[in-house]
Amino acid sequence: MLEIKNIVKDYTVGENAVHVLKGVSVAFRPCEFVAILGPSGCGKTTLLNIIGGLDRYTDGDIVVDGVSTRDYKDGDWDTYRNRRIGFVFQSYNLIPHLTAVKNVEMGLTIGGEGKEERRARALAALDKVGMRDYASAKPGRLSGGQMQRVAIARALAGDPDIILADEPTGALDSEAGVQVMRLLSEIARDRLVVMVTHNDALAAEYATRIIDLRDGVVTSDSAPYIPGKESRCPEETAAEAEFDEKSAETVQEGGKRAEPANAGGENAGGQPTPPEDGKSDRTKRPRRRVKEGGHSGMSLGTAVSLSFTNLMSKKGRTLLTALAGCIGIIGIILVLALSGGAQAYIRGMEEDALSQYPITVERTGISLTSALEMLTDGGEEAEKYPDGEEVNVNKVLGNVLEHLTDGTLINTNDLVSFKAYLEENMSEIEKYGYVKYDYGTDFDVFCNYVGGSSYMKVDPFIEGIEDALGSSMPGLIEMAEQFGSLLSVWDEMIDNRTLLESQYDLLGDSRWPSSYDEVV
Repeated sequence: MLEIKNIVKDYTVGENAVHVLKGVSVAFRPCEFVAILGPSGCGKTTLLNIIGGLDRYTDGDIVVDGVSTRDYKDGDWDTYRNRRIGFVFQSYNLIPHLTAVKNVEMGLTIGGEGKEERRARALAALDKVGMRDYASAKPGRLSGGQMQRVAIARALAGDPDIILADEPTGALDSEAGVQVMRLLSEIARDRLVVMVTHNDALAAEYATRIIDLRDGVVTSDSAPYIPGKESRCPEETAAEAEFDEKSAETVQEGGKRAEPANAGGENAGGQPTPPEDGKSDRTKRPRRRVKEGGHSGMSLGTAVSLSFTNLMSKKGRTLLTALAGCIGIIGIILVLALSGGAQAYIRGMEEDALSQYPITVERTGISLTSALEMLTDGGEEAEKYPDGEEVNVNKVLGNVLEHLTDGTLINTNDLVSFKAYLEENMSEIEKYGYVKYDYGTDFDVFCNYVGGSSYMKVDPFIEGIEDALGSSMPGLIEMAEQFGSLLSVWDEMIDNRTLLESQYDLLGDSRWPSSYDEVV
């Protein structure tokens, strides 16, 4: 049924390779209790994992019922593990928040069994290992031996052909270990059990076959098996022998010879005959019916249900984890909000500052670079303490006056071309600001809302100075007129309504202008 041929397993790290298994070849009987012995590091567990499909071999082949596994894909290995193999580990691997029966049902759930069928199989498996009364108990309330028996029941629930046990008694006391070994020995009567252990005494007492593994090589085999010469379990052989004996007695009593018929039919004496393959139908285990081409898998609803059960069994931890997660998320949100608010505030400050100090392009402008060059250029370096009668003159002011009219110091900008360029690219400019044109107009505007028929100038600065000083100080009045031209209360509004509303407040009953001939 199971045969491993020249199995090689190497673990490669960079250019270094560790040879764990070096051409191991073993054939197993359908029903026997095989114990693999050997020191630590000899490859026992690696061989067991390869047989169970938990690890991949580097070279060689595993033949299952005459079918090679060389071309197995991940889905095939999943199905092989779930439906052909039952695992029993030293650490039990029971889910702590599930009951014993739920733990046993887990493999059947992944295999796609129905609820009623998997519950019946799980209870039957627990009954077989003597744990039916503890079906509703959780692992935390069971002893080590009881948990190991639940693990064995979980392995048996799927009715696998092969049971793989990795140090099943390693974490148990001697009494519990003996109970587990007796249970495995009983299981091996109708299926293959392969056990890895360091306990030579238990292996010699309960195993029907002992294989010694040293440095990745089989050094001894107490009962080697040659496929084709033996193909039946001991129970099947005994049943067939009993059948042959009864058939012979029937022939002698009836006075005629029984002739063989088809498998599962009747002979000439009306007695049932064994099948052609030599196996008795009375001793065959009922096989799990597997959907053709189906693969193992857990439904979404089952996964959600198990997750919810896990959360409910750890309410305190779940609540603390959720609270810690919420605190972390809130902290991140606060940091992002603070950062965004600070950036928005700085951006607003920049916009306000730029609106008060805009970039201005006038018709004429002074070249500061040229002015600095003129101020620092004093001509030829003069002698510090001259002996002559000549008096040297500083030419800085003369240089400035000389270049006032030649275009070196004062530049004239082509505002017509610049305005045309701005209007062509206005869609791009509006993303970053606005454009305002100043035509240099000055208005003498009067209003009549002061009272009656009186009129008052809107900008009465100069008139107010003249009235205050009178005619006694004409020099001060002239200076006031010069500086007064720099003070203008008239300014063209920008066309950015949002910026206007953010920087100005309307007083009284005033409103924003709606046409070209209105002021505010």
